[in-house]
Amino acid sequence: MSDAELVFTIYSRAECHLCEEMLAALKKWQNRFNFKVQMINIDQDTSLIARFAARIPLLAMDDIEICEYHFDETAFLQFFENEK
Repeated sequence: MSDAELVFTIYSRAECHLCEEMLAALKKWQNRFNFKVQMINIDQDTSLIARFAARIPLLAMDDIEICEYHFDETAFLQFFENEK
């Protein structure tokens, strides 16, 4: 997978300050790794509520869950090490 194709997903809820903090922390790495970020509000999908409600925010890439509650820089960088 090339870096240009990377899209990270933050599963979130409305008015979630932890979600906004995770987004801000993740954006600091965008220039270095060239990725996009999408926010998905789980409250609009009952299956996502059942899956993620107790784990918001959750950062994922496809089916790989990277970190939850707070941005984990070590786990994020480990994701890129594993992608090589």
